[in-house]
Amino acid sequence: MRETVFSVLSKRMILLLIALVILHSGCGELSEYDTESIRTAMHDSLLATTESWDVRMTLLEQGHRRIMIEGSYAITYTDDDRDETRISGPVYVQIYDQEGEMESEAWSKRAIYHAEEREFELFDSVRVETVTDRQLFSDYLKWEERTDRISSDRFVTIITPTDSLSGSGYTSKTDLTDYVITDLSGRVLVD
Repeated sequence: MRETVFSVLSKRMILLLIALVILHSGCGELSEYDTESIRTAMHDSLLATTESWDVRMTLLEQGHRRIMIEGSYAITYTDDDRDETRISGPVYVQIYDQEGEMESEAWSKRAIYHAEEREFELFDSVRVETVTDRQLFSDYLKWEERTDRISSDRFVTIITPTDSLSGSGYTSKTDLTDYVITDLSGRVLVD
């Protein structure tokens, strides 16, 4: 049976309390084993989790909005190995250009934000619409803030005012321009 986050944290807190009682009781010096056990328990307790409901996050870059994301529930895990926020949906995202003007909107059922990498991943029934009437549909999409690019290694469909293409291996700018689909199938209108 899988342990919940709360039961794992409860066990860690009990170990920490036992260690503090031993320290406080003044029984003399601790053995090397007890000292290492306390150090391990305290290190394990450094996993921080934060839960939020009806979430709205806004990331800023040089004073301008860069991305806004809303979801019904979020949990953030922070420790030495990771700093990520998992957002349950429905998830709604607005992506802004360098001047702070909205250029794209996205919807999905869930998302993950990796703070160290400054990346968002959208999962399940992903839909993107731009202010220039471009649309993208997929089951997975990744947005990299540093490069301002989106990508997917899964099947995507992109609809623009002049064409409708499907395939796998997608990359583009966040406004769905300058796109590449490596395994392409679809219909293109040529003048």
